[in-house]
Amino acid sequence: MARVDVKQLLEAGVHFGHLTRKWNPNMAPYIYMERNGIHVINLYKTVAKLDETNEALSKIAASGRKILFVATKKQAKDIVAEKAAKVNMPYITERWPGGMLTNFVTIRKAVKKMASIDRMKKDGTFLTLSKKERLQVDRLRAKLEKNLGSISEMTRLPGALFIVDTMREHIAVKEAQKLNIPIFAMVDTNCDPRDVDYLIPSNDDASKSIDIIMTEVTNAIAEGLAERKNEKGDAEGKSEKKEKATKKKEATEKPAAPKTEAKPEPVATKKAKVEADDLTKVEGIGPKAAEALVAAGIVTYADLSKGDAEKIKEILTEASSRMAHLDPTSWPKQAKMAADGKWDELKEWQDNTKGGVE
Repeated sequence: MARVDVKQLLEAGVHFGHLTRKWNPNMAPYIYMERNGIHVINLYKTVAKLDETNEALSKIAASGRKILFVATKKQAKDIVAEKAAKVNMPYITERWPGGMLTNFVTIRKAVKKMASIDRMKKDGTFLTLSKKERLQVDRLRAKLEKNLGSISEMTRLPGALFIVDTMREHIAVKEAQKLNIPIFAMVDTNCDPRDVDYLIPSNDDASKSIDIIMTEVTNAIAEGLAERKNEKGDAEGKSEKKEKATKKKEATEKPAAPKTEAKPEPVATKKAKVEADDLTKVEGIGPKAAEALVAAGIVTYADLSKGDAEKIKEILTEASSRMAHLDPTSWPKQAKMAADGKWDELKEWQDNTKGGVE
């Protein structure tokens, strides 16, 4: 992953904060100095936080979950729409529809309405309507396209949110917090960093600053998607090779059966210890929660399915007080479905529940 240079950030104006009288005291660790009544952001900390954010976003993208980009301010609209579209991720740039996450079922109905209008136009039923009705349907279609067109392919809740200006998008932040969805954001000196799981201290008002940060973030997501694609290809290739190898062994290794039986056993046990499941596929588990569980010895879906909700809660609160709000009651149930390979059933369950909370 190519690391952005401090000089590049400086040239893009990422270091400019807000007026000192508008600052949020919680941003003090990320402020370098004050000059002419304006706070200057410490770009070395920006680079460190950007690397941390990119790594987490890459993991989420590699797991197959969607990342929803939110930016409704003029300077960010076009940049975010362009960058998010390149990596095939959903985005909101017009207006945050209230209940977009907490009332996702209703939002999906509106998206389905848009799809039904498109079907009407294809099969010819649209032409059977009167002129007035056709105008009304066209206006409704245009309105839905403007507000929800970019999320038409998002069939379930996103794996994470990336926000430009958390003060402006405070409703999106609250909805994500309620559903335990990880929040990534560009945070200026007037914002509260405590609302965000992964922050990038930066100027969220200048288009150049937004462009350089968005470029780095989308590049990391693209790498995660490429990694996922390679893993799928490798898995298919390995399964074919294994089938061929087993057929050869059956034909050639019949007399040497006792020797071959003793050798593969320790290899299999070693692999079992090393290989870990992607726990972020369980609704409600973010990258940080997954790290805490792995550190506590809960590495696979099978381990998590046997876990007790209260003990899991203790592990999370010990790891970080910011994870104390997470509700792990449904995690063992989801992990059991994942361990049994019931992915369709798990997806259906996740679609019908809000943030993995029954």
